[in-house]
Order: sequence, then C-alpha cells, then structure tokens
Amino acid sequence: MSPAPAEFEPVEPVQALIIIDTQSGFVTGDEAVPGARHLLSRVEHLLAKARAADALVIQLQNDGPDDALDEPGTPTWELHFPVDTERGELLFRKTVDDGFEETELEDVLREEGVTSLTVCGVMSEMCVSATARTALDLDFRLVIAHDAHGTYDIPAAPGISDAVPAATVSRVAEWALGDEVEIVPSADDVSFVAP
Repeated sequence: MSPAPAEFEPVEPVQALIIIDTQSGFVTGDEAVPGARHLLSRVEHLLAKARAADALVIQLQNDGPDDALDEPGTPTWELHFPVDTERGELLFRKTVDDGFEETELEDVLREEGVTSLTVCGVMSEMCVSATARTALDLDFRLVIAHDAHGTYDIPAAPGISDAVPAATVSRVAEWALGDEVEIVPSADDVSFVAP
C-alpha cells in the first residue's frame, strides 16, 4: 500500500497568469485533449480570479504549420478565451514551444514588476513545460495547478512502451520541472495579487 499524499500547504499569491495555447482545436471538438471540458473550467476559474485581483493576464497563441489544428487563420487556431484588451490583457503569438522565445514576454513581465506567475493550458509536456522551464531559469516564482494543464495520450510505440495516458504525461511533465516549481492540486489553490 502506497502512502497517502502529504498534506498540501497553501502558497503565496502570484502576480500574473499566462494561458498557453487554449486554441479551439485543442480544447473543443473531436480532436480536443482528453478531459478538455474540465481543463477549460479550471483555466476559466484562474482567469476569473486573476481578473478580479487585477493581476496581469497574458495569452499565448501558437502558429502551427499548414493543415495543423493551429494553422493561423483557421477556426481551430482561434483562442477559446477572448483577450480583454480593455483590461490591459496581452496576446503573444509564437511559432515555438517556449512562450519566452521570440516574444516580448519577459520584457513585459519585468516592466510590470511581475516576480511570480502561474502558467496553464496545453500541451503539458511541450509548450507548458518549455514556458515553465524558462520562467524558472529567469528566476520567476512559478506555481502550476495540476488540474489546469493538459495534453494528449502518447500512442504506443512498438518495442518501447504501451500507450501512455494523458494524465500520466501531464504529471510527468510537472515532475520533470524539478523542485523549484510549486505544484498545487487545483486551480482553487492559486490566488492572485496585482503586480
């Protein structure tokens, strides 16, 4: 019998929310990630709390190749959550996994005085992980809610492994970030303050 998980300790509020690639094709319809409805409710909860606290909200939108779900200009490329520019929310488009690479994300966070943030969205082991890793490398305090990021199942690979369920992939992506990241069980456990 495995031991029960340790009791969760509350974490300090963060100053910014970065929503990664919650584009229609990834979170709605036949090609959505497993558990997309729950994932969207968790991201929406974070977004509402960040807005209520006047925290900085930034969305990232991936520009994929032709015929991909995230091909620019297609309905599946569109963001699920509209960017509220009147509230000062920002959007950065990207062509690589890391949301800091080739964007002004770091500059904006520094200019706004942000020292702590949370990331959420898709895909756990790709864009979420790459953006999270760079945030840690840049000495931002990082909190990730376990239920606010997701990905696809990894298909079986002959001679290597059976299929790996999406939930396992997401958990491994968190674990691989090391001990500097603060992983919390739920979006309910993340709170926000203005920068």
